[in-house]
This record gives sequence, C-alpha cells and structure tokens, in this order.
Amino acid sequence: MFKIGEFSKLTQVSVRMLRYYDETGLLKPAEVNKYTGYRMYSSKQIPTLNKILFLRDTGFTVLEIDNALKHWDADYIEKQLKIKEKETEENINLENQKLSKIRTAMSDINKKQIAIHCNATLKSIPSYEVLSLRKIIPNYFCEGNLWKELCDYIRTEKLNISENNYSFAIYHDKEYKDKDVDVEVCIISNQKGINRGNFTFHKTEPLEKVACSMVYGTYENISPTYKSFVHWLEENNQYEITGISRQVCHKGPWNESDPNKYLTEIQIPVKSREKL
Repeated sequence: MFKIGEFSKLTQVSVRMLRYYDETGLLKPAEVNKYTGYRMYSSKQIPTLNKILFLRDTGFTVLEIDNALKHWDADYIEKQLKIKEKETEENINLENQKLSKIRTAMSDINKKQIAIHCNATLKSIPSYEVLSLRKIIPNYFCEGNLWKELCDYIRTEKLNISENNYSFAIYHDKEYKDKDVDVEVCIISNQKGINRGNFTFHKTEPLEKVACSMVYGTYENISPTYKSFVHWLEENNQYEITGISRQVCHKGPWNESDPNKYLTEIQIPVKSREKL
C-alpha cells in the first residue's frame, strides 16, 4: 500500500487530482487509515487510474467517465468514443470559424474595411418550377450537405436536370437560429417527377419585390452583408421586410477554385410601407 504522496509520485498524477478523483467518486483510496486519516492506494488501482486519465485526455466529463467505468466493455467504449469524435470535429470546425473571423478582422482593420455597406437593388423574382430538398439541418454551414444530397439524387434517379441549372436556397425560419435551421435547396427543373420523401417537384412563389445585394468573396462575407441591410432599410424606410430570404450562389466551389472570387446574391423580400 502507498501513501497518497508516494502514489502520486509513482503514477505521475498530482495529489490535488487524486483528491479530486476521490471526492467525485472516480477513484476512492483502497483504504483510509482509521487513526491518521491517510489515504492509502494499491497498485491494483493503476489500471482504473489509467482509464480515467485516458478518458479525461479525450474530453470526457466526470459524469461521462463515471458511466464509462461502470459500463467498461469494447462495444460501449467504442460507441462513446465515436460520439466524442463527432463532438470534437464540431468543436474544431467552430474554432476554425473563429480563427477565420479573427484573420479576416485583422485583414479588414489593416485595409480599413471593417464596415461593409450594402448596395442593394430592387427587382421582382418570377415563379420557378423546381426540384427541391428541404430539411432541418444542424446549422447554416451544413447547407453544402443538402446540395450534395440533391445532386446525388438527380444522378441516382437519372433525372434530366443539369446541375448547372439556376439554383437557390430558401431559408424558411423567420429569425436567425444557431442550430436546427430550416433550409430548402432548389434547382430549376423542366420536367415533372414523383415526389419522394423530402425531394419534391413544385412551383415556387413569385416575389413581387426583393432587395438584392451581391456578396463577393468567401462565405464569411455573407454575415456582415446581412447586417448591412439594417442600414439600407433605415435609409430606405419606405420599405419593410415581408418574407423569408433566399440566396443564389452564382460562383462557388463547383465552378470557381478561388474562394475570393465566389459570388453570392442575397435576396430579401420587401414591400412598401402602408401610408398612415
């Protein structure tokens, strides 16, 4: 048996952490001296300690570690690791987005371009016959998965629809959402077909008047352009928003290798305010 200090030195785990694992119930001492109160540890506890350290270093919380120790078998641990792998990938994507925003901001500060002004034009949008795919997706950055699914469906079903046809995305939520967003991707189709699941042939609503703004460059420029519509609507207060927005990607990864040359069109339906 080893005193806590000895066990700490031999296992390379601090006394503070060993006491913490005791308090949380992850690793209780093998015994506690009833006269001195000293925590005593056994070499038989090292495999459990190694499991705790492994799970801690892969991002598991105390509760998750406790559950894993209680259900320690290959199938359960593999399932939990896959869940943690997905969470880690999502966190990496979020951190990369933050890094990209930081670098963009630094570049904009140097160029004195941090304020983006909206040059909106007004036009009408006709009704289109489309094949569309509408789903609730985790966030706006997952929209590309919908486009891939739609294109794969066109190829699998051998539909006479060119992937180069005019296409656009409709954002059905009336407000911005951080997750679980309702997005529909549409591609113009000159043929009718049978609706299957979320894949539907239908006619989109015509829009009498939309405020449109072109976004040049990477997709990171889209968010500040939306914000710039606030200034445009204040300056043109005879208009108010009357519907859900659309986006048309004229140049993207499929037809332009340089992200700085991407071209996205934001379309926001508006109407004239009623005169009092």
